[in-house]
Amino acid sequence: MRPGRKAAAAGVLFLGATLAQSAYAQTPAGQALAFDRAKGNCLTCHDIEGGNAPGNVGPPLADMKRRFPDRKELAAVIFDETRRNPQTVMPPFGRNLILTKDEIESIVDFLYTR
Repeated sequence: MRPGRKAAAAGVLFLGATLAQSAYAQTPAGQALAFDRAKGNCLTCHDIEGGNAPGNVGPPLADMKRRFPDRKELAAVIFDETRRNPQTVMPPFGRNLILTKDEIESIVDFLYTR
């Protein structure tokens, strides 16, 4: 490849990576965590507006602010639902150190927009 073309190709690759990073940076932190299959992983069991390939084991996560007017209650469900419902299949994300308290709060912020 000629030097001029090599520089142009590198510029295109850099621009593509920068655009991908900026698109991810524009995603609210809570949404990124909720949709991340390695972190919140909410879509495995729940349908959430804007999410792809949702599961149906858990209830749809919609109208959350009305369903959980006390945001501490929703955060507690994410932290460890077994305290409220010992028969749940929902992982205790906080107790098992999958999510930090700050990450849980970010997810609650995001769910309150749904």
